[in-house]
Amino acid sequence: MIRDTKGTVEYWDEAVDFSERTIDRFTMESLSPSGDPEYRPQFLFEIVKEYYQLMLERYSRGDAPQELAQYFLPLLSFWEDSERLGLTTWTTQQCNTRHSWSLNLDHYIVCFWLVGLALVLDIPGDQWQRLIILIGNDGEDALLDRVIATRQLDRKIGTKVCQASPYARLLKAIEAPPSKQANLLREFVQHWYEELHCSPKRPGLSGATAVYDRPYWYTLGDKQLEDSGYFGRWCIEAVAVAKAFGIDDTLCLDHPNYPGDLLMDGRSPRYPDAVVAEQPSAPARGWLRRLLGN
Repeated sequence: MIRDTKGTVEYWDEAVDFSERTIDRFTMESLSPSGDPEYRPQFLFEIVKEYYQLMLERYSRGDAPQELAQYFLPLLSFWEDSERLGLTTWTTQQCNTRHSWSLNLDHYIVCFWLVGLALVLDIPGDQWQRLIILIGNDGEDALLDRVIATRQLDRKIGTKVCQASPYARLLKAIEAPPSKQANLLREFVQHWYEELHCSPKRPGLSGATAVYDRPYWYTLGDKQLEDSGYFGRWCIEAVAVAKAFGIDDTLCLDHPNYPGDLLMDGRSPRYPDAVVAEQPSAPARGWLRRLLGN
């Protein structure tokens, strides 16, 4: 019984298998001297990326959420190695562009996802502390800092939302009276995906902003599924807030982007593979292209 009907069970099985094999291959390669030392920090972070995408692929396939926690420990280790090497490789400007929540939408989202997964999966305290050190940006964001502060009591709270579109809506849900929070959480989930796509003329988007006006995964799978690297489109940010602040998420459970089973398995819609719409076939070399593209 799958959770994401964009792919069949065969698609999700192949996606999970491919990610696992890629992680194994990259891990072996990481043990050898690098042919390009300047790229090595980014290469190590590519393994981090493969791990959190694997977690979401497995969730999309219908796997039990508690099985996802096993990936946090290796993910954190590779991220720490990436940051350690980056200190001697990246320029000050590169470090700022990579880590700033205001400048880098992708980084903000990934940090939010990992915090959310850490909260709902209740990772051990030592792993949580390592995650918070890696995330950094203490006191930079009025929303994500609040979420972190529910488990990290000494966390400084920022005064503005670094990525106001769409996340100002989620802050509004947190700050609303309890009687209005459920509806506002649903409203955020409804607008989350469409509002992540920013126009190049969006206020605050400038030449200093990191590369893209939308997340790197935003259109994955839209044109052709099999070789796209699509791993699901899950609004983990909403489930993180529901967990952190005890907001009733019942109104969100039927939304196709809301991963309600992360809070308690068996609540979100599940689908037998037989009812999944047939996806356009891609040549077998599609997965090879994805492998070489990594």
